[in-house]
Amino acid sequence: MKTRFILSLAMLAPLCAQAEIKTDAIYADNMVLQQGKRVPICGTCDGKGKVTVTFNGQTVECKAKNGKWKAVLEPMQPNAEGQELTITQGEDKLVLSNVLVGEVWVASGQSNMLWRLNQTGDRNSLQEAETPLFRFYHSQPQVHTNAKAYDATLQKILLDKQMYQGSWSTNSPQARANMSAVGYYFGRELQKQLGVPVAVVHASLGGSEMMAWMPPGVLKKKYKECLSAKWLESKYMSDWVRGRARQNIGKDLNAPHPYKPAYLFETGIAPWVDFPVAGVIWYQGESDAEIEDRKQNYTLLTDMINGWRAEFGNKELPFLMVELPRINDKSKLRAYWPEFRHVQRSAAKRLPSVYTLTTIDLGSTNSDVHPPRKLEVGTRLANLAAAQVYGKDVPFSGPVVTKVQTTSDGITLHYQYADGLKTTDGKAPVGFEVSADGKEFFPAEASIQGETVVLSCDKVKKPKHVRYAWYTYMEPNLTNSAGLPAVPYAPAFNPKKGN
Repeated sequence: MKTRFILSLAMLAPLCAQAEIKTDAIYADNMVLQQGKRVPICGTCDGKGKVTVTFNGQTVECKAKNGKWKAVLEPMQPNAEGQELTITQGEDKLVLSNVLVGEVWVASGQSNMLWRLNQTGDRNSLQEAETPLFRFYHSQPQVHTNAKAYDATLQKILLDKQMYQGSWSTNSPQARANMSAVGYYFGRELQKQLGVPVAVVHASLGGSEMMAWMPPGVLKKKYKECLSAKWLESKYMSDWVRGRARQNIGKDLNAPHPYKPAYLFETGIAPWVDFPVAGVIWYQGESDAEIEDRKQNYTLLTDMINGWRAEFGNKELPFLMVELPRINDKSKLRAYWPEFRHVQRSAAKRLPSVYTLTTIDLGSTNSDVHPPRKLEVGTRLANLAAAQVYGKDVPFSGPVVTKVQTTSDGITLHYQYADGLKTTDGKAPVGFEVSADGKEFFPAEASIQGETVVLSCDKVKKPKHVRYAWYTYMEPNLTNSAGLPAVPYAPAFNPKKGN
C-alpha cells in the first residue's frame, strides 16, 4: 500500500505543477501580434496577485480582478523571429512559443469565403513547402445550415454558443487544407509583398446574411424588431434564409440558429475585437442580394461596417469587399446581383477606407454560386490591400469611370487606372447601356479612344444616363494593360433618395 501511495503522488506531481493561469483561447502558440498597436494579452487565473507578461523585450504587469487579468504590450515593430511570450503569477508560469509580430487581417463572409483550399483542386498550393512567416487562425463552424432539422447535439452547440472551434497554425500542408481558400491566397500573397509576418483570422458561414454578422449593440439601437422570436419574419430576411432556417429549427422560433441576427458576430468575431488587426476582407452578399431593396441593403452594409469598426475601436479600419461576381443563373434568387454590386460600390465611395474588388470576370459561367477561381480573388485582394492600405506600387484596379461627359449625340466616359485600355478579344467593348430618362436603358455601341470610351445608340437620341455591366451574367472584355477588368458603373446610390 505504501508503495502504491508513493507512486500515486509521483503521478500527481506534474498536475500540481501545471500553471493555474490561463490565456483566453485566441492567444496561443504560433500566433501573430499586430505591429504598431498596443496589444492586450488577456486571460483568467485563480489568484488575485500580480500577473507579469514578458515578450519581445517588454515586461508588463497587471493585477488580476475577479479571476481575470489583462496586460497591455506597447506598440512593436515587425519581428519575424519566433519568440516566447511568458506569463507568470507567483509560482505559476505559462509559456506561448513561436510568437511573431506583423500584420493581422480578419477574413469573413459566407460560403465563398468559407470555401476551403482543399476544395479548389489546387494541388500545388496544398503541397507547397511551409512558409514560416504566414500564419492563420481558422475558426471551423461546428454547425452548418444544410437542408435538415437540427438534432439535440447541434441545438446544444448553438445554445452554448460553441459555434466555432479554432486554433493558431503555421502554414503547414496539413493545416492549410481546411483554411479559407480566399483567405489563404490573400495572406500568402500579402506576406510576399510586405516582407513581414502576416496572419489571417478566419470565421465565416455559408448562406449567412449581413444581419447574422451585425454587432448586438447596433441591433439594440436600430433593429430592435430583430431581437425577438419573430426575427425570421422581418423584412431583412430573404426567402432563402427564411426557408433554410425553418428547415433547421422547425416552428420553434426561439431556438438558436446561426442566421439569427448578431449570432455569428457574437460567436465568430466578438472574441477578437480587443485583438488589434490591420483590416478585414469580406466576401458576402449572395443571400441579401435576393432582396430588391438597395436602400435597405445599403443601410445594412454601412451599419455593419461601422458597427465592426466601433467594436474594434478603429473608425477607419480598412474593409475590403469582394463584389458579387457574374453568375449564369436567370432565377429570382440571383436577379438583383447588379443592384447589390451597386450597393457595395456606393458604400465604398462614401465610407473612408472601404474598398471593393471587381470579380465580374471571375464568376461562374453556369449557375454555380461558388465560382472556382479563388486564387485570382485572393491575389487581387492582396494587391488591393498592398496598394490602398500599405502604399505599394502594384496594379490593384481595373479601369474606373471618373467622369461622364454628354454630347449632342452620345456620351464619353473618362477612366482612371486605364493605362493600355483595350479589349481582350480585339472587338468593341461590350456591356454598356444608355438612357434618356434613367429608367429605360438600351445597349450602346462603344469604341475606345485613348483612355476614354465613347458611346452612341440609335434608339436614344439624347442619352443622359449610362451604366456598365448591369447584368447578372456577362462576358466582359474591357481591361487595362494589367489585365484587370473594367469596374461596373452606375451613378453612386443616394441613400436619401433610395436610387
